[in-house]
Amino acid sequence: MSQLVDYLVENEPSFRKARLLALFSDFQTQRTLNPDGYQANVSAWRRGLAKIARSGLAPSPRGAKPNLLVLNCDEQLLRALESKQYGRPLALGAVVREALAQKDLMPLQDFLQARDSIYHRPWSVLNLASWTMKQLGVSDILRSDKLPSGQFVVVANVEEAGKTFADQHHQAESSRFERTFSKAHFYKTFNSQIVQGRQLSDTDMDVLLRFMARDKGMILYDGATIKIKAPGVEETAITEEDASIAQLKELLASLTHQTSLLSNRVEELSQAAKEAVTKKNRVAALAALKSKKIAESTLEQRFTTVNQLEEVAAKIEQASDNVQLVKVMESSGEALRSLHAQVGGAERVDEVVDRLREQMEAADEVNSILAESAGLTAVDEGEIDDELAAMESEERRKVEEAEKNEEERKAKEAEETRKRLEAAGSVPDAVKPGEDEATREAENMMSGLSLEEKAREAPQLA
Repeated sequence: MSQLVDYLVENEPSFRKARLLALFSDFQTQRTLNPDGYQANVSAWRRGLAKIARSGLAPSPRGAKPNLLVLNCDEQLLRALESKQYGRPLALGAVVREALAQKDLMPLQDFLQARDSIYHRPWSVLNLASWTMKQLGVSDILRSDKLPSGQFVVVANVEEAGKTFADQHHQAESSRFERTFSKAHFYKTFNSQIVQGRQLSDTDMDVLLRFMARDKGMILYDGATIKIKAPGVEETAITEEDASIAQLKELLASLTHQTSLLSNRVEELSQAAKEAVTKKNRVAALAALKSKKIAESTLEQRFTTVNQLEEVAAKIEQASDNVQLVKVMESSGEALRSLHAQVGGAERVDEVVDRLREQMEAADEVNSILAESAGLTAVDEGEIDDELAAMESEERRKVEEAEKNEEERKAKEAEETRKRLEAAGSVPDAVKPGEDEATREAENMMSGLSLEEKAREAPQLA
């Protein structure tokens, strides 16, 4: 089998070896006899052609970079798909016509020049008649089996590339300066990031930029300058300021690249001079040193220019941020003015508060009248406060009386204990040194006992 067929067998589930015979046969007659089988074969070839294009294996004009989003349909494609075992895909022409009718494939120039979105498909009498003939199979009779030739945009690949860009490079918080690019700078910055392991061709980039600007509204694009849209920022067209920013960024990137090359050149010449000195080749050493001096001078000039451009870029970015800040302040001021107008000013607020106070007093008065008519008395807040104070005073008195009774009880118990001790034996007038602490411990222990326990403990203490 050919390289393309081998690739499809390995990477597209619909191209199982058991199905290759059916896929390479002329299955156009199945459109009316077996519609499901016909649609299954057409869908398999659509996915297969999209994968062939995206892989970069599809045939391309000699010397041209392979397209990943655009498929070249011609005799060269048929030869690339030809297999010794199965021959050429006989129904490939029908597959391409079906894809063109469904806008899964679109002629390249039609895609690039269309003003309306590719998703806008208005119905007309002609479209309705064409659809009816297609369903009845009449249109297939009038068509030839020849493969439509030309360059066709693979819409599925373009949609996938646009989604990848949106997922990886969605810069919601980026400034205007960071979101603006020239076409060349955009190509160099993002080309290797959109399709993993592959590089987009110039044609692919034209198709992708047109798709993201016209069909997805992700960017603004005028053919030379690209500006990535930011959420919440109203932007409708590329301005002169955007074009200037894009040119400045492109020039800055170019000079930065030049400084890198010159730095490497200086290092190479320095190494060459050292090697020439080692070999005692004075002429080569002098030539290398002279070239090194020239490269260093040029490098110094490039660095000076880069520093100046970076300073200009910083000023532009700051000015752009200031513009956004002023716009936000202006809109905020308008919002406050509108809200204050709705409030009506301080005088209106005073009037509203006075009216509210009057209505509240009137409501209290009505409630008092209704309470009197029902035989109820209005609640006197002063009486409630006095009653609460009396209850709190009574509670404090009870607490103080309880504490006093407790103290009296403890004093009485201590007195009884003292009397019992006296009855048990005379209390010495003087206590020997070292006995006072033991006596205090005994008293503390006795104070925690009941009267009967104290009487039993007294002889022991004596």
